[in-house]
Amino acid sequence: MHDDRTLVEARLKRVLDERIRPAVYPESVPLEVAVWHAPGEPVPVAEGLAATPEPIEVGARWGAPWGTSWFRVTGTVPEAWAGRTVEALLDLGFDENMPGFQCEGLVYRPDGTPVKGLNPRNQWVRIGAPVEGGEEVRLHVEAASNPVILDYHPFLPTQLGDRETAGSEPQYTLTRMDLAVFDETVWELVLDLEVLGELMAELPVESARRWDILRAVEKALDAVDLQDVGASAAAARARLAGVLAEPAVPSAHRISAVGHAHIDSAWLWPLRETVRKVARTTSNMTALIEDEPDFVFAMSQAQQWAWVKEHRPEVWARVKKAVAEGRFVPAGGMWVESDTNMPGSEAMARQFVHGKRFFLDEFGIENDEAWLPDTFGFAAGLPQIIKAAGSKWLLTQKISWSQTNKFPHHTFQWEGIDGTRIFTHFPPVDTYNCSMRGSELAHAAKNFKDKGVARHSLAPTGWGDGGGGTTREMVAKAARVRDLEGSATVVWETPAEFFKKAEDEYPNAPVWVGELYLELHRATLTSQAKTKQGNRRSEHLLREAELWAATAAVRTGFPYPYEELDRIWKTVLLHQFHDILPGSSIAWVHREARRTYERVAEELTGIIDAAQRALAGEGTTELVFNSAPHSRDGVPAGGALPAAVASEVALAPRVGGGHVLDNGLLRVEIDARGLVVSAYDLDADRETIAPGRAANLLQIHPDFPNMWDAWDVDEFYRNTVTDLVDADEVVPGEDGVSVRIVRSFGASRVTQVLSLAPGERRLGIDTEVDWHETEKFLKLAFPLDVHAERYASETQFGHFYRPTHTNTSWEAAKFEACNHRFVHMEEPGWGVALVNDSTYGHDVTRTVRDSDSGTTTTVRVSLLRAPRFPDPETDQGVHRFRHALVPGAGIGDAVREGWRINLPERRLSGGREAAPLVEVAQDAVVVTAVKLADDGSGDVVVRFHESRGGRTKATLTAGFGVGDVTVTDLLERPLTDAATPRRDGDRVTLSLRPFELVTLRLTRA
Repeated sequence: MHDDRTLVEARLKRVLDERIRPAVYPESVPLEVAVWHAPGEPVPVAEGLAATPEPIEVGARWGAPWGTSWFRVTGTVPEAWAGRTVEALLDLGFDENMPGFQCEGLVYRPDGTPVKGLNPRNQWVRIGAPVEGGEEVRLHVEAASNPVILDYHPFLPTQLGDRETAGSEPQYTLTRMDLAVFDETVWELVLDLEVLGELMAELPVESARRWDILRAVEKALDAVDLQDVGASAAAARARLAGVLAEPAVPSAHRISAVGHAHIDSAWLWPLRETVRKVARTTSNMTALIEDEPDFVFAMSQAQQWAWVKEHRPEVWARVKKAVAEGRFVPAGGMWVESDTNMPGSEAMARQFVHGKRFFLDEFGIENDEAWLPDTFGFAAGLPQIIKAAGSKWLLTQKISWSQTNKFPHHTFQWEGIDGTRIFTHFPPVDTYNCSMRGSELAHAAKNFKDKGVARHSLAPTGWGDGGGGTTREMVAKAARVRDLEGSATVVWETPAEFFKKAEDEYPNAPVWVGELYLELHRATLTSQAKTKQGNRRSEHLLREAELWAATAAVRTGFPYPYEELDRIWKTVLLHQFHDILPGSSIAWVHREARRTYERVAEELTGIIDAAQRALAGEGTTELVFNSAPHSRDGVPAGGALPAAVASEVALAPRVGGGHVLDNGLLRVEIDARGLVVSAYDLDADRETIAPGRAANLLQIHPDFPNMWDAWDVDEFYRNTVTDLVDADEVVPGEDGVSVRIVRSFGASRVTQVLSLAPGERRLGIDTEVDWHETEKFLKLAFPLDVHAERYASETQFGHFYRPTHTNTSWEAAKFEACNHRFVHMEEPGWGVALVNDSTYGHDVTRTVRDSDSGTTTTVRVSLLRAPRFPDPETDQGVHRFRHALVPGAGIGDAVREGWRINLPERRLSGGREAAPLVEVAQDAVVVTAVKLADDGSGDVVVRFHESRGGRTKATLTAGFGVGDVTVTDLLERPLTDAATPRRDGDRVTLSLRPFELVTLRLTRA
């Protein structure tokens, strides 16, 4: 037989595109359209419906950036269409290639009932099936003219990312507003041909199955009357029935499709627009659930559910009904799909506390899975947090974006720093926006790394990022490949149903130990510094507010601010979303975030002050309140004592220029350039700074990644570096015992103050940068005379070790990494910590000296970047950072100093000391939270963990009479399998494994 394959395939494409698809809507009549443009921000639905619109014609431009336009469409179904299915086709000016990134709409009936959402891949509204003819049609569309930020030429700087700079030029052209006959048979034929054509393209050319399909398609096309597709569609479908009925082979890969719409809680749109995106999507999905009996939709992010409940009660009622039917599934059990690298220990725990509690309170549903398809890598402390929240599975997708190394598993056990293992799935379909294309299903089957021992994978199916969700076309395609020869099989299932099957078939899944590092988007650890500082400050203020409010409540009857703390926690958790905290959102998002953090700080500071005043009482004694989890200057953790007299620090001129700081423990030489050329540990008789090198060295690099500007820093940035060694001033500070350094470079200026803490081996470095650079990367370098093959960086509830060398491509890819409050490197018996109050990104490298082959280690803190997309003014302005170099530090010192710099002491005049509400005798044990129980019972909840990576016994002493002591999960529920703590009155003793996290609930006697 002659090979006519390409001829038939080309014929299929043209006939589908030019004849069959257009015949889905064979007849149409125009609707009358009028529009009202809301001034300013979106208005309530009732106001939009009641407004008086003006006529508008198809072809007219509409929609200023970020505006809202209310379209009213009216018409009459022709009498001649009686007995047929009729739909309204409402094209606001969509580009079908940009679902979620363009204008969108939500359709309402005149009474305000939501019907469904409109987006580039979902432009229809069902009027009747069948109609009687003569029906009057009246619909209202709340249309959002969200501008396109990420266009075909991506990453170009744009002022459209903030309403304040976006202008008023209309963004869209009204394209189609019609009533049309919907020919379901033709529509089904389109899906038959698409599924078979896509499947055929994935099969080997030499396979019999491919040729069987080809011949069936050819016969179907022969049956199509190109001048009357509707009349011939059924006959064409009949010629395809045989190949569509051939069952899959027993070994076919099995895909669990989960209806999905990954909606970024903010990204290329502001938070307020996400509220509407969620309403549009949930309206669509509840409608699809009503039409498709097999379809199951899962939505994560309790915050988004809460938005629907608060802002769209009519949609919420439909959602609740679908949840009760088991078809609309709460997923993930987190407040938002947060970043997991940067949130602190308690914040990461509270993501699950607030997320799971919302679903439990609203629906009585508890999630067993964490659902984080788009998060930019996963910190090594996360498995223990997932388990402590009562969950046991994790889904992610983003690891498939890694540039250098391909992850070796799709289903595996992920082991965290404490030994906790979480069954994890990484879908081989390599997208969280699966649309059921044949290429996607074939890729999932071919790509699946665990063939031979496992057969199941998951496919999140639906348009996401900007929302939209699953379409009826996707559902129709899934039905055709449920059991189809040559294809992976597809069934709609909940995440829990998938995970149960996957876990049962793969009981000995391979283990991956440590962080799931994304070899991409490394610059998200630095972009938008003020957003990151706001997060860090808020986390620590929340700790203080809970600690002092709980202490004051128990001691003085102070009213514990349950509702305020709950609300503020949710606000902070929302801003940890994986495009807000990482700094990858538009200017509008970060402008609002800065204001939000200011309000959070003001409110929390008020709670802290009120609680401390209640504890201190009236008096004139200056009291020092210590919020850190370690004693400080004689003040116990969580207590308050009169201020002590500090020891002295000496400042003297340095021979050769510069200054010398000395406090009897550490002698620091700062040369005439303002660089630290010596930091001598007097007790250890040891130099900290690498020979011939200088620390506190600011370095600037060009920073123009190949793509993803706010997200990425590419390794070639290191090829060019400028050391900022010229100083405008190197003079004594205003206090007379510090050194002030001023430097100018480009259009920017840096002011630093270096100081020694009395009685401490700690060099404080306060840096203020007035930053006006573009596409530059600013680092602060510390070359250390330490031979270290690995170093520790703090993560949630512990620390994680990374190598300092690049023996393998996996190690080389980690050229920018995350830490929380500290990094630490050491030789046996002596180490150095570098602690910070608000930075996350850093790099560590090794150098061997020519003179004696001695190895030194350089740690560089990432301070600022200046990408131009999506916010062209990223980080312009004044920034302040605090760091401290701690020579002679063990890992315990690093932990302590990290807390110290983030929780400075507070001073208040009063008449009485405050003893700690709880004390832990073992210094390796860090208390991360002291609070009252969320249920309002008045019980005291204490959360702590082993912080040094070793086994220990922890003795907790309560400063109040204790009734019962219960070990709980993060949601403060009893753990039935936990070891019973040993009691001795108000003292509780437990044994902790390395990095073990424990939550205790103490009832008050």
